[in-house]
Amino acid sequence: MARAYKGMYNFLNKYRKYILMIIDTIIAVVSYLSPHIISGIHPIKLEWFENTWYIYTIIYIAAFIVMGVYRNIWRYAGIEDIFQCLKASVAANLVFLAFTKVFDIYIRYYVYIVSFLVSSFCTMGIRIIYRAIIITGDKDTKKLSHYTNVMIVGAGQATVAILNEIQRNNPDNYLVKCIVDDDKAKIGRKINSVKVVSSTDKTPEMVEKYEVEEIIFSIPSIDKGNKKRILDICAGTKCKLKILPEVYSLLTDVGSKGVIDKIRDVQVEDLLGRDPIRLDCSLTKKYIQGKTVLVTGGGGSIGSELCRQISSYSPKELIILDIYENNAYDIQQELLREYGKDINLSVEIASVRDKKKLYKIFESKNIDIVFHAAAHKHVPLMENNPEEAIKNNVIGTYNVVQAAHKYKTDKFVLISTDKAVNPTSVMGATKRIAEMIIQSYNNHSETDFVAVRFGNVLGSNGSVIPLFKEQIKDGGPVTVTHEEITRYFMTIPEAVQLVLRSSSMAQGGEIFVLDMGDPVKIKDLAYKLIRLSGFEPEVDISIKYTGLRPGEKLYEELLISEDKDQIKTNMDKIFIERPKEFDENELFELIEELKKAADEMDTKTILFLIEKLVPTYKRTDNAKGSAGSSANIA
Repeated sequence: MARAYKGMYNFLNKYRKYILMIIDTIIAVVSYLSPHIISGIHPIKLEWFENTWYIYTIIYIAAFIVMGVYRNIWRYAGIEDIFQCLKASVAANLVFLAFTKVFDIYIRYYVYIVSFLVSSFCTMGIRIIYRAIIITGDKDTKKLSHYTNVMIVGAGQATVAILNEIQRNNPDNYLVKCIVDDDKAKIGRKINSVKVVSSTDKTPEMVEKYEVEEIIFSIPSIDKGNKKRILDICAGTKCKLKILPEVYSLLTDVGSKGVIDKIRDVQVEDLLGRDPIRLDCSLTKKYIQGKTVLVTGGGGSIGSELCRQISSYSPKELIILDIYENNAYDIQQELLREYGKDINLSVEIASVRDKKKLYKIFESKNIDIVFHAAAHKHVPLMENNPEEAIKNNVIGTYNVVQAAHKYKTDKFVLISTDKAVNPTSVMGATKRIAEMIIQSYNNHSETDFVAVRFGNVLGSNGSVIPLFKEQIKDGGPVTVTHEEITRYFMTIPEAVQLVLRSSSMAQGGEIFVLDMGDPVKIKDLAYKLIRLSGFEPEVDISIKYTGLRPGEKLYEELLISEDKDQIKTNMDKIFIERPKEFDENELFELIEELKKAADEMDTKTILFLIEKLVPTYKRTDNAKGSAGSSANIA
């Protein structure tokens, strides 16, 4: 039986156009003859000209051809295609009516009416049946290979789009078994023949009942709190979890791909449990528009996102400076594809250590704003290579600051880190020295020098998430430095919004910091990511604790507190740290000594000078480990 059905499916699929044309011909003949036969008149026995059934048939098929009905792909047919059949049927019957009146052929009016109703009903009905056979055939063909049992979370319009897409195009061979939704009015009802079986709280039970292998989260506009609650429930199952992006992504990402192609793997940032930070962009646009902007480290994670967002605000010119030409080239090509001739873009391959090259760039360009994102930021690597941290983070910053001051740049924005607060690492201490440099220069320069300090950035180069994913892909173990280690997290777009918005309202000398909500345990992130990948922690994928690495803290300092060292701004989530007093003359004297010690690779002197420059710097006694052996929470 199955073989016969498959044979019919293949035959229909191969000769679909001609089969439908033959069927429509039969429908036209039957539609016209039926009212005559019902009334006892046999039109086949009439004279040839009065025998109008063949004229009706020719007009009918001609109308369908002219109106393009046979060009439709009926496995993908929707309401519009069915309606097109109705329009073609109406047109055919009207043309036939006009023909009989012109040639004075007498036909009773009920013949017109019955013929129209029968032909319209049959042509539309046969296409619905044909579409059902083809779709069922597609499914049965794919059942010969493996299919994936799927549950969809959410019974809204997005789920309708997913189900429609699965019917039309199902490259992942999904078999949707059930839907869960928290709207009680929807439970027990069906969408495209798929039943809404329960609320989201019963997801684990439904997963077991329907043998679900994969869950698709299909509520794009849900608030972050409920999203985290539902995703946590889903993460408790052994199912692989995917998510439909936010509504604005679906509306703006118009292209050849369908809804299925937009479904992505769940990221840990989906489970952080706070709404994304969204700042007013109107003032940022006014601040950037028509300005010449330089981004150092423009090919890096933060630098490239700075370039993306700056480009959207119509700068006079955007200058991307980076020592690594591949990254600089990638962001250059991305922006050219996005904006084409609408952006004035230039790329400078240079190191911030090269003072002469920097001066040449500043001299040839009338730079209005500098975003200084170039830096070494991997904590363990800089512990083992302190001279490189000094050369890049301290001397490199000093060079760019001097160039901005000499050529009277309007504003200089340093990208800093929360690790500059009471640093325990060389990297954190060098970023604190960089903050001191810009605060000192701000006291004596026409340029406004500011710093923006934020925490760990999800998705940045060397961040914890990509490393965990690679380790899970390799079968584990997932390495975490300490069971209790916690961090504050934000996304790259959030960090860049903070940088741009803070710098637009800066007066000079400020260090801006962000309230990023509650800290997150790295161990919890690892467990969630393992579950979201369809595995069971400590069963399928093990967790290995490797110990704190050189310079690494167990807990990061709170960025925002209610103490006297924080000043509120008129922007929610953005605060200013009160400046700390230090001896400027001593600062620059010790920087010169640091430069000499770095050139000589004198680690002992470097650490001694760092301690003198940053009194809050406390070296840790963590055992050294491989930089790649555990998550780099940098």
